[in-house]
Amino acid sequence: MSDFESPYEKEAEERWGHTDAWKESRRRTASYTPEQVREIRAELEDIEAALAGLMDDGAAADGEEARAAAERARLHIDRWYYPCPPEMHVGLAEMYVADPRFRAHYDDRRAGLADYVAAAIRANAAEATAGLEAGREAAPSAGTVPAAGRPFFIPPAPGPRRGC
Repeated sequence: MSDFESPYEKEAEERWGHTDAWKESRRRTASYTPEQVREIRAELEDIEAALAGLMDDGAAADGEEARAAAERARLHIDRWYYPCPPEMHVGLAEMYVADPRFRAHYDDRRAGLADYVAAAIRANAAEATAGLEAGREAAPSAGTVPAAGRPFFIPPAPGPRRGC
């Protein structure tokens, strides 16, 4: 769908086009209506604003509220794009801080937000892993999938924020 196209489309397809996550994302996003695209973008904006607000309030990135916001972010991907188990979400977190384009997406909103988001995602995944070890059920694994794909390019190219 053109509403999800980005300047990174070709790069993403070259890197992750062979993965199940890529294929599932393409399948799902192809059928989204303009209203659904607005809903997806508004939901992501709410999640990112919540994380920025928590950081501003001095909430610990590994605290309950930040972990809950990170879980909302994971479930957003899982709902709208492809299955995103916690370990895959950690891979995304690493990309958010390692790739200057992702870092800029978050840090343009708030200096240090990329690191905060990544730490919250790691803490959320650690909690899910601890739950598995304690015998609680955790999110199903999507198998071995690289830590990124088309939907990971939701953040816009550097420049004015466009929501998604």
